[in-house]
Amino acid sequence: MRDDDTPSTLDSRLEALESRIAHQEHWLDTLDRAVAQQERRLMHLERLGALMQEKIREQQLARQDDEAAAPRPQDEVPPHY
Repeated sequence: MRDDDTPSTLDSRLEALESRIAHQEHWLDTLDRAVAQQERRLMHLERLGALMQEKIREQQLARQDDEAAAPRPQDEVPPHY
């Protein structure tokens, strides 16, 4: 034991360490909750992105079908025929 390690000094140091540990545990819990929330948001955004891609594909296919079914000006017979 060092000369300056009196029981009251040791108690003070121990209290300071316990306080720091409690503070660090609090922040770890806070960070853990934040990471979990971001994970949930990221999963939601990924699902939303996949749905949007599917909708865009469906719209592109529908547009292609409409364009294929619609008569083109060069396919129309002139009125004098």
